[in-house]
Amino acid sequence: MTTRALGLVALLAVAAAACSAPAPDNKNLPPVNPKAASLQSGFTTMDRLIEAAQKEGQLVLVGVPRDWVNYGEIIDEFSDKYDVKVTALKPEATSAQQLSATENPDVYDLSLDVAVANAARFAPYRVLGWQDIADDLKDAAGAWYAGYGGYMSIGYDPAKMAAPASFAALLKPGTTVALPGDPIRTASGFGGVMATSLVGGKPDAARGLKFFADLKKAGVLATPDRAAALLDWDYLNMARAATAAEQDKPELRVTIPKDTVLASHYVQAINANAKHPAAARLWQEFLFSNEGQNLFLRGYARPVRLEAMEMRGGLDQEAAAKLPKVYGTPVTLTIPQQDAAKTYLQQHWPQQIG
Repeated sequence: MTTRALGLVALLAVAAAACSAPAPDNKNLPPVNPKAASLQSGFTTMDRLIEAAQKEGQLVLVGVPRDWVNYGEIIDEFSDKYDVKVTALKPEATSAQQLSATENPDVYDLSLDVAVANAARFAPYRVLGWQDIADDLKDAAGAWYAGYGGYMSIGYDPAKMAAPASFAALLKPGTTVALPGDPIRTASGFGGVMATSLVGGKPDAARGLKFFADLKKAGVLATPDRAAALLDWDYLNMARAATAAEQDKPELRVTIPKDTVLASHYVQAINANAKHPAAARLWQEFLFSNEGQNLFLRGYARPVRLEAMEMRGGLDQEAAAKLPKVYGTPVTLTIPQQDAAKTYLQQHWPQQIG
């Protein structure tokens, strides 16, 4: 058995003992440290963490829309389960705007680049599922850690076009293609350009720009409301497809082109100045529990613990089966790659695409 597996067994054994044994006298337990970097060092048991969070009674979020990766249900389930009121402010705030918000949120849901640049502003905390998170998707000190993500996809109308086997297939005459937003200003638009730029797993902003310049030259670059194909993260295109089915609108199907799989993750972090530090830590434990991760999955996002949950039998298989298939090795852009590509597009996109 691996060291990682032994660590998990130890954690499970502690949790089982805590559930089966009589509640200990709090006088014999170490004092609660609501700003500690782990459950074990701060509250020692989930029961004590829950009790502390309920005494605080509140959790403040900023920049978390209810219709984004199933956050509405996640918020409701957390609030109902733990009797903690969740106040979600400025749902449309970007990652950068979350950090500048005067409302002082207790926790953050951020893009990877923003989290890395602001790690000093977060309170280190390692959730119980820490071992299941890949090393390149978490800060070693626990300042931030990926919670969910997805892959750049093509959402297409099967009545207007055949399933595109590649991004290059979108260059065929008669196909109309769109990005969900300006790649200089939106993460989805930027991701769409960079996904088309991948060759052999290597990104090249100039190659991505040329792809869209060719679309424009061919007269097939359109706005999202007029396009037969929309490039966006798979969880967003899947949500559109579900809405179309519910509202009896034209069918939308979602595919991820083979061998050009661009991945992106959103990460969680605790505000170092959180007014409700226990509720903030309980929120993180909930998000990274099997229950919380499956709730992300039901919003078509890919939970960061998906592989571990699948191996241990905790994954919602029905929800997982709805996700588009992935063929090839996913590529996650490094921060230097993102910075270089953004600089290039800022300099050249307006002149060539407008």
